[in-house]
Amino acid sequence: MFDFIMKDVLGSPAILVGLFAFIGLLLQKKSFPDIVSGTLKTIMGFVILGGGAGILIGSLNIFGKMFEKAFHIQGVIPNNEAIVAIAQKTFGKETAMIMLFGMVVNILIARFTRFKYIFLTGHHTLFMACLISAVFATGGVTGIPLVIIGSIILGSLMVFMPAILQPYMRQITGTDQIALGHFGSIGYFTSAWIGKLLGNKAQSTEDIKVPKSLGFLRDTSVAMSLTMVILFFIVAPFAGKEFIEKQLSGGVNFLVFSLMQGITFAAGVYVVLAGVRMLIAEIVPAFKGIADKVVKDAKPALDCPAVFPYAPNAVIIGFLSSFVAGIISMFILPLVGLKVIVPGLIPHFFTGAAAGVFGNATGGRRGAVFGAFANGILISFLPALLLPVLGSLGFEGTTFGDSDFGIVGILLGYLIKLFS
Repeated sequence: MFDFIMKDVLGSPAILVGLFAFIGLLLQKKSFPDIVSGTLKTIMGFVILGGGAGILIGSLNIFGKMFEKAFHIQGVIPNNEAIVAIAQKTFGKETAMIMLFGMVVNILIARFTRFKYIFLTGHHTLFMACLISAVFATGGVTGIPLVIIGSIILGSLMVFMPAILQPYMRQITGTDQIALGHFGSIGYFTSAWIGKLLGNKAQSTEDIKVPKSLGFLRDTSVAMSLTMVILFFIVAPFAGKEFIEKQLSGGVNFLVFSLMQGITFAAGVYVVLAGVRMLIAEIVPAFKGIADKVVKDAKPALDCPAVFPYAPNAVIIGFLSSFVAGIISMFILPLVGLKVIVPGLIPHFFTGAAAGVFGNATGGRRGAVFGAFANGILISFLPALLLPVLGSLGFEGTTFGDSDFGIVGILLGYLIKLFS
């Protein structure tokens, strides 16, 4: 019976997280149909996430082979969903337990300190839990110590990262009612600092009229497909028609094959996101319901798109500036002995856009441009520096994309080496 509970029930990340949703729904006295639905959807979200991982891995492997053949170097595409989906196969149990107990630590810190932030961006909680479990396990820390230390670190980050951004959030929103809960915080903080240093907040990006032709950038799935197709089309001629058609595509025309692989990558991310959304949609309400009963005057720390409506023009300017920085960094990285980080649309869109909003709040147009550009540099160099810390995961053709993952992962990796 003990082996059944520990290995088959708690050893399955999907069932473990589903169990947490089940308990949360019970505590909120939800109806029986709601409890059944919420629990099953949580488990199903993990299953869908795994299915999307297979699609992503296939596309990433092909792009990696083409990139290596074309330029004789390996390119890595940062994508949080991809690296987490891959890591679940090895660190699924640890990730799930750190995520669940990290949420509890978040509530306790908010309850007993002046930092009243409840981190509600569930997928980033999952991603950071995965990073922590991977870094510690690679460093030789496993079992109960891993879960305890990892949960304390995660819960602390869920409170203190929103806290360092709150002065700027008050400038952006004009209120102190909401916070930002997204692990790109170091990038946003840097953007706001550079905006204040170099810009003029009186010259806001919102005084600029953005052409409607750029409106497609707001549709992440379409923009991601186009970006990945363009990347495949750039690499394909250098890799060579003969190489692609004989060794990769099974005879399919190399341009058609590249087109489909770019779209396949975007489709894989879409599937993974669907799984994550389904998973988080059930866990977050349970978590929030518990938190509301325990923490008075709590501030919800929301996902980064929460700041987009406050400066829509800065969103597009920030994304483009961050992406340009990523392209420039792609050519600089091998010159300094680091792996090539191919600019990924997801991290550059979401964190670049949010960085643009923060930079605009403190430095107007110049703040949005230079602040988001600095964010693009950070999310290009930090993933490259993080790769060695991730152990075997560093060879999967992808890595974590946002700035906090890089900072936390690198610091934890070196601390583990220091103490060991």
